[in-house]
Amino acid sequence: MVLRRCRSMLRDEHLALDAMQEVFVKVLRYRDRLEQTYPSALLYRIATNVCLNLLRGRSHRAEDGDERLALIAETEDVEGTSMLRCLIEKLFRGEPASTKAMAVMLWLDGMTLEEVAAESGLSVSGVRKRMRTFKEKIAAQGGRDECFPI
Repeated sequence: MVLRRCRSMLRDEHLALDAMQEVFVKVLRYRDRLEQTYPSALLYRIATNVCLNLLRGRSHRAEDGDERLALIAETEDVEGTSMLRCLIEKLFRGEPASTKAMAVMLWLDGMTLEEVAAESGLSVSGVRKRMRTFKEKIAAQGGRDECFPI
C-alpha cells in the first residue's frame, strides 16, 4: 500500500522506493508517539506527507521547469494526457479539494470507505454521500465535452 501510494505520487520507481523506506523509518522513529487506531490510514498519511515533501523539494530545485519538460517529453501519448487532464479538471471544477482527495483515495488507491473516512475526518456515511453526490454530478454532465470535441 505504501509503495503503491509513493509510486502514484512520485511517478519514479527509485524515488518511490526511497520514499517508502523513509515512511517506515519515520514509523520506527516515532513509534512511541503513534496511535494504534487505523494503522493503514496512518501509513497512508505518512507516505503522502513524505512524497509531498519530496515533490516540493524537487520543484524548488528544478531550474526553468526542466523536470516538467522532461516528464512531458517522456509521455508517449501527449494528446491523450492533455485530454484526460482537461476532463479531470472539468469534473472537479467547483468541488472542494477534499472531494478530489477522497476520490483518489477511494477509486485510485483502493482504500476502504472506513480508511477514507478516518483520513478525511468525516464519517463513513459522509464519505459515501460526498462520493454519491459527486457521481451524480458527473452523470448529469453527460453528453459532449469541450475536452473531447468529437
